[in-house]
Amino acid sequence: MDNFIVSARKYRPASFDTVVGQLSITSTLRNAIVNHQLAQAYLFCGPRGVGKTTCARIFAKTINCQNLQPNAEPCNECESCKAFNTGRSLNIHELDAASNNSVDDIRGLVDQVRILPQVGKYSVYIIDEVHMLSTSAFNAFLKTLEEPPAHAIFILATTEKHKILPTILSRCQIYDFNRMKVEDTVRHLQYIAQKEGVTAEEEALDIIAQKADGAMRDALSIFDQVVNFCGKNLTYAGVIENLNVLDYEYYFRLTDLFHKGDVSGALLLFNEIMEKGFDAANLVAGLGKHFRNVLVAKDPATVQLLEVSARIRERYLKQAAVCETGFLYDALKIIEQCEMQYKVRMEKRLCVEITLIKLCQINELKKKKNLNFSEEGKLLKIKDFNGKYGIPAAADSPQGSSSVTLSREEEKNKPTASFKLKKAFAESAERYDVKKPEAAPAISVRVEAHDAFDEGKVKGVFDRLIQQQHPDTIVSIALKSHTPEIEGDRIIVKVDNQIQVEKLEAIRHSLQNALMQGLNNGFVQLEIRIFEKTSGEEERRLITAQDKLAYFMEENPVVAEMKKLFGLELE
Repeated sequence: MDNFIVSARKYRPASFDTVVGQLSITSTLRNAIVNHQLAQAYLFCGPRGVGKTTCARIFAKTINCQNLQPNAEPCNECESCKAFNTGRSLNIHELDAASNNSVDDIRGLVDQVRILPQVGKYSVYIIDEVHMLSTSAFNAFLKTLEEPPAHAIFILATTEKHKILPTILSRCQIYDFNRMKVEDTVRHLQYIAQKEGVTAEEEALDIIAQKADGAMRDALSIFDQVVNFCGKNLTYAGVIENLNVLDYEYYFRLTDLFHKGDVSGALLLFNEIMEKGFDAANLVAGLGKHFRNVLVAKDPATVQLLEVSARIRERYLKQAAVCETGFLYDALKIIEQCEMQYKVRMEKRLCVEITLIKLCQINELKKKKNLNFSEEGKLLKIKDFNGKYGIPAAADSPQGSSSVTLSREEEKNKPTASFKLKKAFAESAERYDVKKPEAAPAISVRVEAHDAFDEGKVKGVFDRLIQQQHPDTIVSIALKSHTPEIEGDRIIVKVDNQIQVEKLEAIRHSLQNALMQGLNNGFVQLEIRIFEKTSGEEERRLITAQDKLAYFMEENPVVAEMKKLFGLELE
C-alpha cells in the first residue's frame, strides 16, 4: 500500500508564486533578492498555518539557486535546488526553539555559524517558535544576530511576537503574515480538490475555511478529514455533520422567530438544537456572529465584510432588509451579557433560554416604549395655558387638590392614623394606577411668529408653570432655582444637580412648546445646564433632602398623599 501524504505536506508551496494570501510579503522578498539587498536577520510572525516556515524555506532555496530565473524564482535544476527538493541540502539549518531553548543550544548554533556553506552562497538558519527561547538564550544570541558572518542569514519564526525581547526585534526585518481570507482558502481548496479528483460544493468548502479560522494548514487537515468521511463528493450537509457545525439555517430561523416575538417557537427550536448534541455556548457565540453579519449586510459599503459563500450572502441580504438596525444593536447587547453570565451560571441552559426570551421581547418592548412615550414625561403634562399642569386632580376635588377627603362619619368616629394611612394608599392607588391621565394635546404655535422677549417674560412663563403644579415637585424646584439666561432665541435654564437635569430633559419638548406659545415665538430653543459655582459661592450641585423628597413624591404619588395627610415637613 502506498504511503499517504497529507495535503498540507503534499501541496506545500515550493515557490513564491504558489504561496497563498501573502502577496505583499512574497513581493518584498523577491525584490530584495533581485536587488541583492538581503538583511542578516528576518522575523516572520503571524498566526499558525499561514506560511511563515514555508516562506522561510522558499527564501533559503531561492537565494542559493545557481541559475535564478528573471522573476526571482528558483530553477529547480541546479544542484542546490535539487538538494533542497530532496531534503538533503546542507545550506539550510532548522532549529525548533520549543525543544532547544537553552543557552547551550544557542551556543552550539553560534559555533555552527562559522562553517562556510558547501554549495551556494548562504547558510540559512531557520529558528521556529523563537519566542520559546529563554532570556539567557536570547542574550547569548544577540551579538551573533547583530554581526553574523557574511554567509549567514537568520530567519526567526514566531506566533507570539510580543514575547520576544526588544533587543532581538531591533536587529531583524519584521514581516507580519496575515490570516488567510475565506475566499483565498476556498479557492485553494477548490484547486486541491480538482487535483485529487474530488467534487465539492462551494458551501462545503466555505464551512471548512471558516472552521480553519485563517490557517491554511488547518484547512487542509480538515479537508483530508471530511474527504475520509464523505468520499469523493463533499456536500454541505456531510461537512457540517462531520465537523459538528450548526447549520446556517438554524440561525436564520431563530432570528426570524426573535423578530416576530415567538417565544415558544424559539425555545422549541433551541431544544431541537440541544437534542442534536450541540453546545449551548457555541450557539450563543454563533448567534453573536450571525447578528454581526446581518448588521454589516444592511449597508452596501460593509457587505464586503461578509466572509460567506454567494448563496449565504443572499440570505443575509434578505434578512437584513427585514431586521431593523435598533433590533440588531439590542440583540448584540443581550448576547454579550449572556456570554459574560454563561461562565458563572450553574443552570447554563436556563441562562440561554432567558437570553432567547429577551431576544424575542425586543420589538415588543420597543412598541410599548413608543406607546408610553408621552407618559415618560408625567412630571409636567402641558395642555394649554388655561388647563392643568402636573398630576391631575381628583374628580371630586373642586380646587384641584389631591388630598384625601374623609367622610363625616369617619371624622365623627375619629379614625386612627393606621386607618388614614390605609385609606390614603387605597385612594392613591385607585387614582394613579386605574385612572391614567390622558395624553396632553399638542400645542399649536405659529412657526413664523418671532416676537421679542426678555428674562422677565421667560420668568413669567415659568411662574405660571410652577403655580399650576405642585410646588414641591422636582420640575418646580428646578425652574425657580435660578434666573433663566437669554442668548438670542436660546433660553438657558440652569439647575443644581443631575436629577433636575434628567427630569427637565424628559419633558424638554413640552417645556419648549410652552415657551413658544407663551412668548409667541416659534424659534425658541431651550438649553439645560448644571449651575457652575463661582469663587466664594457655596457648592450647589449636591442633591439636597428637598430634592430627594421631591423625587420620591414624583415617583410615588402616595408619598405626597402621606405628606399632606399627616402634615409632614422636612426638619
